[in-house]
Amino acid sequence: MENQSNERIKKAFQNKNWPEIKSSDSWNIFKVMAEFVDGYETLSKTGPCVSVFGSARTKPGTKYYEMATEIGQKLASVGLGVITGGGPGIMEAGNLGAHKEKGASVGLNILLPFEQSANPYIDRDKLINFNFFFVRKVMFMKYAQGFIVLPGGFGTLDELFEALTLIQTQKTAMFPIILVGSSYWEGLMDWLKNTMLEEAYISPEDMDLFKIVDTADEAVNEIFDFYSKYSLSLNF
Repeated sequence: MENQSNERIKKAFQNKNWPEIKSSDSWNIFKVMAEFVDGYETLSKTGPCVSVFGSARTKPGTKYYEMATEIGQKLASVGLGVITGGGPGIMEAGNLGAHKEKGASVGLNILLPFEQSANPYIDRDKLINFNFFFVRKVMFMKYAQGFIVLPGGFGTLDELFEALTLIQTQKTAMFPIILVGSSYWEGLMDWLKNTMLEEAYISPEDMDLFKIVDTADEAVNEIFDFYSKYSLSLNF
């Protein structure tokens, strides 16, 4: 039985046409390059921004939707643009806040077979559609003066840990990472402290790479305080 199973596995792999796959991968290089160029050209003209992350499933009128809108407004009111993933939920709320204050409202939309389509509060000249998650991540990191992270799912955690990893490994300069909603993040924080830190998979100072807050004012003020503390300017 084991031999028969092994033969089936071998045949399954042999059925793949590797030359065709290699050719397809080569052409994808040009698609990736095009997305990088489009992102760089658009965002380099936008000015200082803060990236706002959170769930696409958050409904209008709910606590965190309203808080993300308020955060977007407060950022835009002092001349900071707002970058989101361009979709509904928290992303829509962040763009809505910036739009209300007539601030730069940027959407880095990812083309998915479900769930996501661009929200209507993104500036027409600042909507970029991506096929590749990793290109989109580069744009979030390169053109943001800080991250404000509201409750979300796998995608939100992906962006959060990408930023923490790059700062921890000194592959990018330190910038403020603010988590909004202590009750939501409490379980993750307990695991980081009691498991990862306890077993020495991270260092004590790694827990200082982010702050946890509960209000829009606190979130925005953490951004301002960071740049004031380090005597840095909010620019590229």
